[in-house]
Amino acid sequence: MISPLKFRIVACYCLCLIVSSLQAQSLPRVEMRPVFPKLSLQRTLWMSEAPDGSGRLFIVQQDGRILIVRKGTDGSQSKEFLNIVDRTPFVDNEEGLLSIAFHPGFRTNGLFYIYYNQQNPQPGSMYPRRSVLSEVKVSTSDPDQADRQSERVLLEVPQPFGNHKGGQVSFGPDGYLYLALGDGGSGCDPFGNGQNTATLLAKLLRIDVNTRAEIQMGPQKLILPYGIPSDNPFVGEPDMGGLGARKEIWAYGLRNVWRYSWDRQTGDLWAGDVGQELWEEVDLIVKGGNYGWSVREGLHHFKPGPVGAHYNEPIIEYPHRPELLPESKFPKHTTGLCVVGGYVYRGKRYPALQGVYLYADYNLGTIWGLRYQNGNVTAYGTLLEQPKNISSFAEDADGELYVLALDAGMFSISVKQ
Repeated sequence: MISPLKFRIVACYCLCLIVSSLQAQSLPRVEMRPVFPKLSLQRTLWMSEAPDGSGRLFIVQQDGRILIVRKGTDGSQSKEFLNIVDRTPFVDNEEGLLSIAFHPGFRTNGLFYIYYNQQNPQPGSMYPRRSVLSEVKVSTSDPDQADRQSERVLLEVPQPFGNHKGGQVSFGPDGYLYLALGDGGSGCDPFGNGQNTATLLAKLLRIDVNTRAEIQMGPQKLILPYGIPSDNPFVGEPDMGGLGARKEIWAYGLRNVWRYSWDRQTGDLWAGDVGQELWEEVDLIVKGGNYGWSVREGLHHFKPGPVGAHYNEPIIEYPHRPELLPESKFPKHTTGLCVVGGYVYRGKRYPALQGVYLYADYNLGTIWGLRYQNGNVTAYGTLLEQPKNISSFAEDADGELYVLALDAGMFSISVKQ
């Protein structure tokens, strides 16, 4: 027989398991609370907090400006940190100054990185546009001003069309710099960039800004303005006179990753990859992963590809039209048109949101959440329906989350009571 004490212990243990299971499956509703009510913003795309303890938030606008505002203020004392409007980075709808990333040693070296677009002025150039990744330094006389003259261009990528520019540059927990590049634009990946590892388009790149790499280009050796991490998946591939697999690649087969993030607790790399005609997807990015574009869109066939090829499957997908829901592994998901990748919540203010990955749809404004455990989605659903165009999520140093609405300001994410 089980003694009364043992019975109570077992009953308590079972109750804890049940409560734990219910908590793991539950998804709270959320709301968007306006922040910085006196800050005027237009086409807001990105926000990062400086990793120096100053509480300064750096807000990126598509036209080429970066503003500084301090947490806890009304935004009326904002300052302009950087202005490259005169370079006209924003021509087509998906171009512009798209993001900023701070060097892990920013507190002492003042280095940060920007990703933006430019028209290509070179006569006879094959492509009319280019994307630029640059290193810039903070002014030595004013920590709230960038020194434009210090710009060091790390990478320029020719672009055939005006859309699908990816859009995010960020440092990973490994200290390396990551850059998401779209497939080059137009529609249906006309040049087959998704599955071509000899191009940087349709890839997530990983580079070392603290070193320099040497590559072989035909009979010449060139020194790159950045290094290649020794564990990148294509490091061992031959140079082939510049025609081989690009060693900067971390993952490929990505149509247009607009936003990605790392889970602070697990280190998992989450990405929202914008779809073509029918399906949007969220992926867990791994070293050397091939996410299928343009042979696949989400979990579905798109173009002919090699028989038996393996592709990394999305964590979740949703369709553009409700009649397609029965074809999805996630038939209870609602529809949308353009996924915006978000973050796994690891802040302290809202325990009910702990461990939930938040993502959204730009066009509809819907915010969804999911829980992912032991390789499976254990819960997914709508957290908020609202009409504003969501251009990005953002995370501050405390792990609290924000929503950037393209032309409607900034909002903090909170759990609805």
